[in-house]
Amino acid sequence: MPKAVGIGGVFFRAANPAGLAEWYQKHLGIDDLHKSVWQQEAGMTIFGPFSKDTDYFGRAEQQWMVNFRVDDLDGLMASLTASGIAVETRDEWNSEVGRFARIHDPEGNPVELWEPAQR
Repeated sequence: MPKAVGIGGVFFRAANPAGLAEWYQKHLGIDDLHKSVWQQEAGMTIFGPFSKDTDYFGRAEQQWMVNFRVDDLDGLMASLTASGIAVETRDEWNSEVGRFARIHDPEGNPVELWEPAQR
């Protein structure tokens, strides 16, 4: 059976698309879509619908949250904090699949950072 083989893109509305793309490039290393296509590393991806009444994302009207796999969560958190970006961690977010942190982009969208557990 034919099937999807990966995420081809994540698209969302923004008040300042160019500025937001620059922010993601500067702080998370994601190529600015106005300049090139980001080539991500192969690895695990979770595609997971949540209950409509979850509070995991934050605001009730929020329909999505992006999660980025990272190679050095502690190092990235230090870099983000040094840039004045608030980083939230909670022990209950961590599990056998890895460690998690959360930031918000300049437009208030939550961004989850995930360092997978070593297997």
